[in-house]
Amino acid sequence: MASESMASVPLTLPVLPLDDEVVLPGMVVPLDLSDNDVRAAVEAAQAAARAVAGKPRVLLVPRVDGTYAGTGVLGIVEQVGRLSDGDPGALIRGLGRVRIGAGTTGPGAALWVEGATVEETLPDPLPGHVTELVKEYKALATSWLKKRGAWQVVDRVQQIDGVGALADNSGYSPFLSVEQKVELLETADPVARLKLATAQLREHLAEQDVAETIAKDVQEGVDKQQREFLLRRQLEAVRKELRDLNGEAEGDESDDYRARVEAADLPEKVREAALKEVEKLERSSDQSPEGSWIRTWLDTVLELPWNERTEDRYDIRGARAVLDAEHAGLDDVKERITEYLAVRKRRSDRGLGVVGGRRGGAVLALVGPPGVGKTSLGESVAHAMGRRFVRVALGGVRDEAEIRGHRRTYVGALPGRIVRAIKEAGSMNPVVLLDEIDKVGSDFRGDPAAALLEVLDPAQNHTFRDHYLEVELDLSDVVFLATANVLEAIPEALLDRMELVRLDGYTEDEKVVIARDHLLPRQLERAGLESGEVVLEESALRKLAGEYTREAGVRTLERSIARLLRKVAAQHELGDRELPLTVGADDLRELIGRPHHVPESAQDPAERRTAVPGVATGLAVTGAGGDVLFVEASLADPETGAAGLTLTGQLGDVMKESAQIALSFLRSHGAELELPVTGLKDRGVHIHFPAGAVPKDGPSAGVTMTTALASLLSGRLVRTDVAMTGEVSLTGRVLPIGGVKQKLLAAHRAGITTVVIPKRNEADLDDVPAEILEKLEVHPVTDVRQVLEIALAPAVVPVDVAA
Repeated sequence: MASESMASVPLTLPVLPLDDEVVLPGMVVPLDLSDNDVRAAVEAAQAAARAVAGKPRVLLVPRVDGTYAGTGVLGIVEQVGRLSDGDPGALIRGLGRVRIGAGTTGPGAALWVEGATVEETLPDPLPGHVTELVKEYKALATSWLKKRGAWQVVDRVQQIDGVGALADNSGYSPFLSVEQKVELLETADPVARLKLATAQLREHLAEQDVAETIAKDVQEGVDKQQREFLLRRQLEAVRKELRDLNGEAEGDESDDYRARVEAADLPEKVREAALKEVEKLERSSDQSPEGSWIRTWLDTVLELPWNERTEDRYDIRGARAVLDAEHAGLDDVKERITEYLAVRKRRSDRGLGVVGGRRGGAVLALVGPPGVGKTSLGESVAHAMGRRFVRVALGGVRDEAEIRGHRRTYVGALPGRIVRAIKEAGSMNPVVLLDEIDKVGSDFRGDPAAALLEVLDPAQNHTFRDHYLEVELDLSDVVFLATANVLEAIPEALLDRMELVRLDGYTEDEKVVIARDHLLPRQLERAGLESGEVVLEESALRKLAGEYTREAGVRTLERSIARLLRKVAAQHELGDRELPLTVGADDLRELIGRPHHVPESAQDPAERRTAVPGVATGLAVTGAGGDVLFVEASLADPETGAAGLTLTGQLGDVMKESAQIALSFLRSHGAELELPVTGLKDRGVHIHFPAGAVPKDGPSAGVTMTTALASLLSGRLVRTDVAMTGEVSLTGRVLPIGGVKQKLLAAHRAGITTVVIPKRNEADLDDVPAEILEKLEVHPVTDVRQVLEIALAPAVVPVDVAA
């Protein structure tokens, strides 16, 4: 004998009454907890479940006209939460039938009853007539589900093997009445229950066939809408005859679209596609929804500038002068745009405007920290080239259709943002700025970054197809500028299609020039002040850039200037200050408060972070540019017995491994370095990175951690003016890292004068501005021993005392 459910077991359960609803075993249903009886049963079950550390169990009993059925279903409360309408609800799964016995007592306000599970058994193998019954029910259920378009449910029904489970699956059928479902519930024999379910389903299909026949007969008749359509066509014919008699020349809408398409300057394939749509419009009726789709599509196609192009400005010197006037620094981007214009000019002079169907567009990725001018640079590039400028904001876009457009069959379908940008620009060769391309997300609606692959591929974008247009659009003459803050957030395949240009931030001198020539005039105008009413001396601007702000870009610097000007304007209106006013470096504290970033070298020697052994200054790269990073190390008291390595400060796996390597190197080379490392076996080592709430990872702190530990063991302080970066190996080799330019700019902003970098990164110094290299003493090293010689000051504490 093969059992389909649990054996008969006595149960004591709270009753959960179901009004005008029946739950059969195997069903999973949400129930509204706003009903008092339902909520009382669930709360009683939860109270009982806490005592036995199990899931809450209830007895689901149909209640018809106030009368309870004699059989219920054992249910498990899977989840309690909120329904889609916001009301409290519970998700309950039916397990098996329970024969209801006498009432009893239990916790809570619910009705408790005793019952016993109903055992269902069948011979194994099944008799032939039962097998045939199973096939018949599955065939009927499949037929009904296909009529409703529920193709996914068909596979689920076909996979049900149990006779009782197959019959209980009818509980999901919406056409069954409550009485019919109660009859299924109270039929304990699985075969009899399946016969009953098959008969109910067969009867419903027969009724459905009759209803479809009646609907078909009614459809074949002439209803009100068809008569109205016929009368309207007759009215149009009468009006046409009247116009012909009066000599009026008025064409219909389809004739107007045909004339517009034939008069428009369209590519040949686009013209053919548009004329086909006009023919469909002529054949469709006024009431057809397809007519509105076609008209919207034709309007979009006719509004696109298929053969409109602006003439590029081939004055190379003038274009470079425009870029220099609107942006200070950013030489890499300016050189790239100048090179692009020079090549375009030579191709135009030699008649090579179109090669292999492709024009000479460009795809650049501007990657750098916030505030360095990536977005504003796009408009300057368009100005320098004499092209139109369009900005496409991609931050937070998660729908692939935002890039490629929707299919025309959807209600409210629109072309993608690229097509809309071309339409907005009014030419086929604008400068399109794809802003915040690293903030593009993906979900069940697709991956917009994957849809951008064709747009940004110079080998493919001359035949770009938007899902809405479904005709080829040539994007090969467009200059795409994509901006991003974090390079790692851009998918590799997408990054491979763009030319990468890094913007690593501004030097202090560049910030002063930007503030003087761009930020100050703009903020004076916004504050309602004339250019001569408030004058900021260069020393004041330099102090604002160096001590009041510490950033790669200039956004905070601009906000500080705006705050200062607002203060002056307010004081003038209150009668406390006369204009014109010249603001020097010493006047800043009175106007906008104390400086926020005092260089470590400017502080009192006793107050510096490196004033004690075991603290070293490192350099790091974050999403906001370069920054200095302090590493602190300490040794535990040997009597505490806390041996081993402890790391704190939200460190990633790579940084944790660098700490292990640094400790292992010092343990194995302590004698050579004259460090008392014998006591490390019994004493715990703690390495901490301040700003513990900020996650940190990467290999470039290895040298810094080694220096901090060596300083701790030797008692020698780390020089305040020294910062370092580099990965360390087990043998003490200093390995190369990335972001050298950003790190050196950060060191300069922090007042560091000596920087230690890996020898193999020496070539990266070519990217660092010359004025920064003049103020920094850079030491390329190959071994960590060289780092210790440079960074550690002479010993002031005996080694044995420090250890």
